[in-house]
Amino acid sequence: MGRGKIMIRRIDNSTSRQVTFSKRRNGLLKKAKELAILCDAEVGVIIFSSTGKLYDFASTSLHIADAMR
Repeated sequence: MGRGKIMIRRIDNSTSRQVTFSKRRNGLLKKAKELAILCDAEVGVIIFSSTGKLYDFASTSLHIADAMR
């Protein structure tokens, strides 16, 4: 048996929303790191919270000009 299907919608409770954001952010950054290591890929992730705080991950120190080539 699998998990039940849930509706994807905004979480109304701000505390629950922040907890969910933190957990999902950490999971996404972990998966990005795993992808970069396992597949030898250059990966970059940028996340902005609802308060405007920036979270980022880059597998290498890329410059935008280098990535555009």
